[in-house]
Amino acid sequence: MDIFSAAVMLFLIMDPLGNLPIFASILRHIDPKKRRRVLIRELLFALVIMLAFLYAGEAILSFLNLRSESVSIAGGIILFLIAIRMIFPQPGGVVGLAAGEEPFIVPMAIPLMAGPSILAALILLAHTDSSRMGDWTIALVSAWGASAVILMFYKLFTRMLGEKGLTAVERLMGMVLVMISVQMFLDGVSNYMKTAG
Repeated sequence: MDIFSAAVMLFLIMDPLGNLPIFASILRHIDPKKRRRVLIRELLFALVIMLAFLYAGEAILSFLNLRSESVSIAGGIILFLIAIRMIFPQPGGVVGLAAGEEPFIVPMAIPLMAGPSILAALILLAHTDSSRMGDWTIALVSAWGASAVILMFYKLFTRMLGEKGLTAVERLMGMVLVMISVQMFLDGVSNYMKTAG
């Protein structure tokens, strides 16, 4: 996998367009003067968490005695479930925050930006080729940067695309993510069959 493919995959998993309405609903209850500062802080928290999982991925696998095939199959299943939710969204929004309460790490940094699927994908990338950590870091920072730009200008994108446009784009991203998740699952099964045989 090259840097561009990895960046696109990570961007799709982060799903900034799908998160736009949720971020907007959380930020709506925060003092307008503090919104940008809160958003930047949460985005930076998410980046630090993702970088930590990227660089600690190999150690986590070793500590838990997991094989890369397990992570690939599990990551594929998680991505598939996330993608299905993107295509067929469930009713209900973010819970756990009172109106006016300022988010701190949860829910904006975790799980909206740095959710279980992206963390699993980062561990898998690190394990696939640990000699290319520079490439994976560039891919992650690029995907995070693109997501951050979209979320920083959430009002503009919401106005440009409208509610139906956002829904259409999210479902399209969900379809692409379904294909990526199936490929991850099949790669994991194929590698397992080779090593078992």
